[in-house]
Amino acid sequence: MKTKQIWANLGVESIEQTKVFYQTLGFQLNGSPSNNLVSFFFGLDNFVIHFFKKEKFESSLESKSADLKKGNEVMFSMAVESKEEYNHWVTEIDRAGGEILFDSNKDRKAFYDDNGFYVCVFTDPDGHKFNLLYNENM
Repeated sequence: MKTKQIWANLGVESIEQTKVFYQTLGFQLNGSPSNNLVSFFFGLDNFVIHFFKKEKFESSLESKSADLKKGNEVMFSMAVESKEEYNHWVTEIDRAGGEILFDSNKDRKAFYDDNGFYVCVFTDPDGHKFNLLYNENM
């Protein structure tokens, strides 16, 4: 099967909080936010992530969404081109209200591997997990 496009749909508590968080990090809005949806482009290929008001999201799932305090439904990974950009993102994520779960800069031994990856795992205000990656060997 060949698909025309693929995107992600996630549930959030607050559309406004989500909008502010991702705009603060510099992501471009996809369309105009509504009371039930805010959407952003990610990466060079403009991968779309829709953030639906949790109740709306759950009604389309016909079930409850994942309890992000106990686990996660998916983890997105985002690569950057330089160590400076990596450091900037870590600072901006923290400033925007994301939670840094770990960062190679603080525990280089544990989270900097032999392949040259710096890794920052963080969550957005709703607990959705992301990897921020930089590889100094590429």
